[in-house]
Amino acid sequence: MDKRNLFRLALLLAVAGAFAWKRFAAAPAAARGAPAAAAIPTNAREFTLGTLAFKACELPQKKSGATTAAFCAPFSVPENPDDPASRRIDLHLALIKSDAERADSDIVVFLAGGPGQAAVETYPQIAAALAPLRRHHHILLLDQRGTGQSHPLDCEAAKDDEKNGTRAGETDSGIDTAKLRETTSKCLAEIEKKADPRQYTTTVATRDLEDLRVALGAPQFDLVGVSYGTRMAQQYLMRHPAGVRSVVLDSVAPNELVFGQEFAQNLDSALKAQFALCSKNAACAKAFGDSWASLGKLRDALRAQPQNVTLRDPVTFKPDELRLSANRFAGLVRMFAYSPETAALLPLSIAEGLKGNYAPLAGQTQLLQDDMSGAMNGGMQASVICSEDADLLKPDPNDANTLLDSSSLTDAIAAMCAVWPHGATPADFHAPLKSDKPILVLEGELDPVTPPRYGEQVMQGLSNAKLIVARGQGHNVIGRGCIPKLVDEFVEKLNPKMLDAKCVDALGPVPALVDFNGASP
Repeated sequence: MDKRNLFRLALLLAVAGAFAWKRFAAAPAAARGAPAAAAIPTNAREFTLGTLAFKACELPQKKSGATTAAFCAPFSVPENPDDPASRRIDLHLALIKSDAERADSDIVVFLAGGPGQAAVETYPQIAAALAPLRRHHHILLLDQRGTGQSHPLDCEAAKDDEKNGTRAGETDSGIDTAKLRETTSKCLAEIEKKADPRQYTTTVATRDLEDLRVALGAPQFDLVGVSYGTRMAQQYLMRHPAGVRSVVLDSVAPNELVFGQEFAQNLDSALKAQFALCSKNAACAKAFGDSWASLGKLRDALRAQPQNVTLRDPVTFKPDELRLSANRFAGLVRMFAYSPETAALLPLSIAEGLKGNYAPLAGQTQLLQDDMSGAMNGGMQASVICSEDADLLKPDPNDANTLLDSSSLTDAIAAMCAVWPHGATPADFHAPLKSDKPILVLEGELDPVTPPRYGEQVMQGLSNAKLIVARGQGHNVIGRGCIPKLVDEFVEKLNPKMLDAKCVDALGPVPALVDFNGASP
């Protein structure tokens, strides 16, 4: 993921894992007491919902010849919703049709993470988790404005940085803010030829979603937000409560949260908890001792002497060189911590690094960055962070001894947002969510970005909600174990407090690898 552009300051991994769900014939909506939408024949190639004409289309899957069968419809909105005469922008809209000929009238809406990810592109990663919902519901995918194929805020300056494997202004010791401002200015000049960056915020995107709902004939939405998508879900619910039937918040970012403010402390807490699991295992403890202390030693060594690591690209097999500094190493470890599968590699990878073998770390980095390359739109991310968070982001003295150099992050955001235009946000944008709507909150016990306490924080304002914490799991848990089944039951019955979540207890952490053959028996 070090093929990042200057804006990828809040990088989040997409959904990890999938739930193998056996498909059953869908009972008619009327038989279940649910309102039904108009019937759509199973073999239909086109149909109309509200004023939108959908036609069969195929959605490409990244680095695959496979495609996802869907139905697409043209949908455009004014760039400035307060000025109907402003330039119109096309938004990429796709619908994954329900398995039922007569689906329920409410529609499931997937809200992608980031900020900067596109719902259509990331859908294959969450498709298995949403499969149970498709038995009775259509699934709606709308690339948020500025992402994917919805008038993306792309710039060539950022792509040049990606080719060089660095962020603009990145140095071994931190961020060159002057260089970052220069690159941001070039990027802005390019984007302003085709877009007004002030109009690519969460607030404006919620208006797009409401316009879409109206165009569809005003059905109610079942919102499924993941990571940054939970901010979108909460903001839409606050502005358009009548349009919401239910909400799933996976790895929730509370409205009060300032993106970037708690990254450093959250990562340290998750790593200490993950390494504590290794210490409790005799074989792991014998092999690696105190992995937290080893992590600090390796960071200090890289701070004193950054390393150039040569390895082959996992896709092209061409030799490639990676500059591994202390800051890049910290970002790398953060990526590893997102999922239990990659977190299980950390003790071994750190131990190998202390021996001078950086290949395990660098090799996994190549795979992770390859998976994420192009998944985030940096311009849209800048519009969101500069408009909604930058003015509130403050240096925290408590971060001085954390793994992440939070001062570099704060300096980078300040430099970028000194140049980037700021859109308007409502006065209550960061107010806690208060709602009596049915809401299911999902958290991973070891999430390094949105820890379980965020779920507990959001629950304080909810009167009809349930929090499920998945033991041993990281960021994005909707696809883990029995959780897809629970989400389906929640959306079906709208009774979160009665949801029996005992099956989630079967989940747990992935044992740390003690060598390259795997974990201890």
